[in-house]
Amino acid sequence: MRAVYDVRTVDYHTAGEPFRIVVSGAPPIPGATVLDRRTAASAPEVDAVRRLLCHEPRGHADMYGCFLVPPDDLPDDLRGGPSGGPSGGSAPADLGVLFWHKDGYSTACGHGTIALGAYAVEYGLVPAAEDGETTVEIDVPSGRVQARVRRAGGVVEAVTFRNVPSYAVAGDVPACGVTVDVAYGGAIYASAPAAAFGLAVTPEDLPGLIAAGRSVKAALEGHPAARHPTDDRLSGIYGVIFYDDLGSEGDRHHQRNVTVFADGEVDRSPCGSGTAARLASLAEGRPDPRAVTLRHEGIAGGVFLASVAAVTEEAGRPAIIPEIEGTAFRTGEHRFVLDPRDPLGPGFTLR
Repeated sequence: MRAVYDVRTVDYHTAGEPFRIVVSGAPPIPGATVLDRRTAASAPEVDAVRRLLCHEPRGHADMYGCFLVPPDDLPDDLRGGPSGGPSGGSAPADLGVLFWHKDGYSTACGHGTIALGAYAVEYGLVPAAEDGETTVEIDVPSGRVQARVRRAGGVVEAVTFRNVPSYAVAGDVPACGVTVDVAYGGAIYASAPAAAFGLAVTPEDLPGLIAAGRSVKAALEGHPAARHPTDDRLSGIYGVIFYDDLGSEGDRHHQRNVTVFADGEVDRSPCGSGTAARLASLAEGRPDPRAVTLRHEGIAGGVFLASVAAVTEEAGRPAIIPEIEGTAFRTGEHRFVLDPRDPLGPGFTLR
């Protein structure tokens, strides 16, 4: 009996959010840059693999993962096409990545970047000392990011994700009878206190939070605040962040959040790129943005620690370079197959 697909993955979780890394079995994805490859990944032969791994019965409605692809600055003779050049940073990238979820492909993923840093070190993709910090350079659709992996005695203790420039887009944007803040952290997010919807960031209120997230996203469809200033491929409200304040003081913020992204998908972690967007909103207009910090707790109990590494400018507006610390743990190594007799094919979703 021959399997139609034979796909190998290494799975991690970051603060409770799954991340499935495809290490073999995906078809080549053409493109000069990772962002170009994101568009090409919609081809049926590629997207069928995403569905196989993300949809039931092998995944679930909140599954998340990635395809590893060549980085933007891989030499022409190794990439099979023209180089798009590095997206940022001075060192060549160690890898490129396309992030996926049940509804398609995202432009950024902080929890996935943290997991990729741990994976690259633990599986020897980059040389790393037993003790100390190793930097993994990663090209993602929104640009060049870094994962600084800290080890002690050969064990990964933490990973710090350095994001692309992040910035506030608009504040007090009307949506669904409340106002939301819109910010960019590699993807565009709207955020609002959960209390504005009569909710709290608790598992008990999750159905209401999902419904509110879908409503806010629909209300902002086509809104000027949802448009990326320089590249329309990065446009659109990707996620809606609901938060509870847990005792912020001055520039030191402590919040619990849940991010509802794509079509009602729930991020169990504090959401890495969403944390970058929240930090950008909190730093907006502050006398010293570098003083702003955010302890961000996820609905599953995981914690990200966010700070401002640098102040810069992006697309003609003030921006920050966020750094977000978290931890990822390997959960398994898997071989997924599809029996050619299976009438459900690469799977289904019920939500």
